[in-house]
This record gives sequence, structure tokens and C-alpha cells, in this order.
Amino acid sequence: MTDQPDLSSLQLRIGYHFSDESLLKHALTHKSFVNENKERHARDNERLEFLGDAVLDLIISEILYVIFPDIKEGPLSKRRSAIVREESLAAIAREIELGEHILLGKGELLSGGQDKSSLLADTFEALVAAIYLDGGLDKAKEVIESFFIPLIKSPFHFADFKSELQELCQKEKRGNIEYTITSESGPDHDKVFEITLCINDKPIAVGCGKNIKEAQQMAAKRALEKELQGV
Repeated sequence: MTDQPDLSSLQLRIGYHFSDESLLKHALTHKSFVNENKERHARDNERLEFLGDAVLDLIISEILYVIFPDIKEGPLSKRRSAIVREESLAAIAREIELGEHILLGKGELLSGGQDKSSLLADTFEALVAAIYLDGGLDKAKEVIESFFIPLIKSPFHFADFKSELQELCQKEKRGNIEYTITSESGPDHDKVFEITLCINDKPIAVGCGKNIKEAQQMAAKRALEKELQGV
């Protein structure tokens, strides 16, 4: 887009109001916009992405350290990686409708940049940095906790039911596992996927989720539950 809409709605969705709104605008300025509008002397958000990545790592590390007091360093690192991966950041960006507010060049806009996961994830990191610079670490932590604690407490970010089912099938020579998308519903920013899990072409379980990975994990979880119940 060439100009941002009113940013007050975005600030309401993230639960933080900027004292210096220029920081927010900076965080939402993609390099494609800067390249096409050099006369505006705007700065792109790549330096903020760098800072936001570090702030996210620190705060997510602290949250994991507190919530999981008995888990050692290696598993904690894996959990942090699972939380701050591109998919998670992009999902949160879509939840707060961040794409609508990003300043993009015309070419990037025409190629669907507003909904590219990599671009959304990077911009979310820049947003975190802007909050940190505007309000300090405590305010950044409040915003991050509001979005990430539900993810951290979700079993789908850490449990790997697919691998567990795969190991079981290989051990007992059950045959090939296949996951098929059987339906999609909802708008692009809030889709629900339904996955059918088959073993040797026989439907075993169905799972639903906000993304394909989550739906697959749910289907595998239900297949394992059936196994435990002797179904």
C-alpha cells in the first residue's frame, strides 16, 4: 500500500499505545516501499527486525524458564525455536491484521506481500522492537506474554504426535501413513483445516487446526488415542 490507514486500531489489537508513533510507522515500513519512494526519506524496518528478534528471544526464554522449571537447557532451546519460528510469528501477525498496515512498494503489494508469512514474521519482530524502544522491556514483555503464553501452553507446539505414530507404525509394520486435506473453511487470516489420516489407504482419524501442521498433529493424536483404546 502507498499510505497507512489509521494506526489506532492496530494499537488497540496489540494492547499497547505508542508515545512516539513514528516508531510504529518505522516498524511498518518495508524496504520495497523505501526503494520506490526515495523522495520521502523513509527508513525501512530491517534494523528493527534485528533488535526485535533479540528481544523476543530474551523474553520467550524467560517465560519458558519460569513455566517449565524442571526442563533442561536443550529441550528449552527446542521449545523456544518452536515458539519463535516464522509460522508462529506470521499467525500472530495475521491475528492482529498487521498486513493491512504495512507500507509496501507496488510490486510487493501486487505479489501478495501483505500476507507473505516471511514478511509478516519480520514485521512482527520490528513491531516488538518498536514497543521495546517506546515503552521499555516491561511493556514489550506484557505484549509478548499476551500473545505467546497461550502458544507456549498449547501441546501442539511441543508434542510430536506425528513422529510417535510413525515410529509405532514402523515398529509394528502397519504400513504407510498419509495425511490428506479434506476441507478448508474460514477467511484467509483465520482458516480452519481438516486433515484425514489414513494408514494403508484406510481412514483412521480426522484432525482440525488453524494450520496444516496443527491439523496433522491432531489427527495423529487421535489415531494414537484409538490405538490406546484398542479401537
